[in-house]
Amino acid sequence: MRKSGMLMPVSALPGAYGIGCFSKEAYEFVDILKEAGQKLWQILPLGQTGYGDSPYQSFSTFAGNPYFIDLETLIEDELLTKEECDQADFGENEEEIDYEKIYNARFKVLKLAYARAKKNGLMESKAYRTYLEEEKAWLADYALYMAVKDSFDGKSWDQWEEDIRLRKPEAIAAYQEQLSAEIDFYEFLQYLFAGQWAGLKTYANEQGIEIIGDIPIYVAFDSADTWANPKLFQLDEENLPVAVAGCPPDAFSTTGQLWGNPLYAWDYHKETGYDWWMKRVACCFKLYDIIRIDHFRGFDEYYAIPYGDETAENGEWMPGPGMDLFLKMKETLGDLPIIAEDLGFLTDTVRQLLKDSGYPGMKVLEFAFVAGEDSDYLPHNYIRNCVVYTGTHDNETLIGWWSSIDQRSRDMARDYMAAHYTPDRLINVPFITLAMRSIADLCIIPMQDYLGLDNKSRMNKPSTVGDNWRWRMISDDTDDDLAEEIGRLTLMTGRSKM
Repeated sequence: MRKSGMLMPVSALPGAYGIGCFSKEAYEFVDILKEAGQKLWQILPLGQTGYGDSPYQSFSTFAGNPYFIDLETLIEDELLTKEECDQADFGENEEEIDYEKIYNARFKVLKLAYARAKKNGLMESKAYRTYLEEEKAWLADYALYMAVKDSFDGKSWDQWEEDIRLRKPEAIAAYQEQLSAEIDFYEFLQYLFAGQWAGLKTYANEQGIEIIGDIPIYVAFDSADTWANPKLFQLDEENLPVAVAGCPPDAFSTTGQLWGNPLYAWDYHKETGYDWWMKRVACCFKLYDIIRIDHFRGFDEYYAIPYGDETAENGEWMPGPGMDLFLKMKETLGDLPIIAEDLGFLTDTVRQLLKDSGYPGMKVLEFAFVAGEDSDYLPHNYIRNCVVYTGTHDNETLIGWWSSIDQRSRDMARDYMAAHYTPDRLINVPFITLAMRSIADLCIIPMQDYLGLDNKSRMNKPSTVGDNWRWRMISDDTDDDLAEEIGRLTLMTGRSKM
């Protein structure tokens, strides 16, 4: 069945207290999706963000972001007071997230909730104890990691004292005893996160909306995953990386992209039957209905940059696990609804891997008209088994992109869409219509493009830090007319049966 949906990060939802979360506004957004005939809500990774605020660099691949815990729900549960929340400084600009203020204020407020929950006996409840037991495979390491990290003033684990950095048993025991309250706090936050997200996801599913979640291929070096499981990664005897991830130089970057993530020790993963990956994917499918695997090319071959290099120029391509991983995934977890992020330069072997996997790849309209008439991203070259986007979280908004491309590309786009008389300020409309009309089984439109916003609302500019992941939609941006308009287009293009 042809379906469509919206790309809208949880962080970008409107609401009180500085950042989008699992609040009533999230439920209202689900209602908007339903009213507009949409069947899919794509979000960004829900993991706890670290330095740089990127959801693709989290402190744990399993843990949820405490920023998304709805404080109003905690007020209703009498774990917080409205006065306590209102007195905290979460930032004044409702259209932009101030991560520094969020970080400084959010955890202080959540610690008040923790203290009341502990006093009220929540930690002794059957539901709480069951949660700890069910998630202990990752939760214990994560909570200890965060508590120890706090005790070292937030330093990366490679800067900790040697005994705990190398996870010597006596050090683990000592820190567990010394930081027991802090460990309990982080476990408590994950319990709140899991319960609130489960409630929101259940509501979305009941409205006929499926959640598409994102799984980054790599984990951050400064993460519980790397610290607790060094054998999974290409690390030396001191648990420092031998090489790190990135991309080689290209037309967009003369020195390449240096991501800095530790690389997987794929031989070890194979020996263990890809056990960690099976647990990771299974965890994702508790959170999401469909997952998009970021940087799919990395499973065919990955770019390894010597650790310590300041650019990506001296890296080399190395073989990844290929179909071996996905066959094991199918054997262990069954057929799973997965989208492969296959953007960028693709080799014949990557194309073959995508074909063999059976996963739908991605088509981005913004890439179609700058590459010329032979572009794979032009809709007449699509196959049904793909997902079309006007743009992704890494792209300019449609309106912003239109103002940045050359006249030749604009002329080609107008000719292709027969949009010669569409004013520039409304050029998002024919692009959205083109995507919805395409043969692609799935169509995802970023919320900014439906709203016709410029690059001030761009989500992320790759290889930059400081100004990304900040955009928020304000409640006045959406109305019944917009949902009705989207609904008509969705019905007309055969993507709903309203």
